Amino acid sequence: MSTDENEAVVRRFYDELWNRWGLEVADEVVSETVEFRGSLGKWARGRNAFKAYVEALRRAFPDWRNEIDEMVAAGDRVAVRMTWSGTHEGTIDGIEPTGARVEYCGAAFFLIKSGVIEKAWVVGDTNAFWQTLREAC
Repeated sequence: MSTDENEAVVRRFYDELWNRWGLEVADEVVSETVEFRGSLGKWARGRNAFKAYVEALRRAFPDWRNEIDEMVAAGDRVAVRMTWSGTHEGTIDGIEPTGARVEYCGAAFFLIKSGVIEKAWVVGDTNAFWQTLREAC
């Protein structure tokens, strides 16, 4: 696949799957055996585990937003600089809803094979995320 096609996979991953909560898109852009590490440090191995991760975040932050600030692709690799935001309306890691608005930045690194995401490693400034939630408690 071309770098443009690989970038398009990552854009669908964020725009359709995450931002619109189109979980069915995972069946099209995420490998059955995906290895996914989310920015909050959680691992999901396999598409079903990944979908469970997405659903858990959706329950905690129903208005979660993933903004792509910059994207670079080379071969089967795609790197993205991101900004994430949302309102804490559900329990996450034992923290009851606070109503706090969180925003933090980071990066995501993808390996794309045959049009699907095989691996994703997402890292972010989670200190800002957790501090916002703690201060709101």
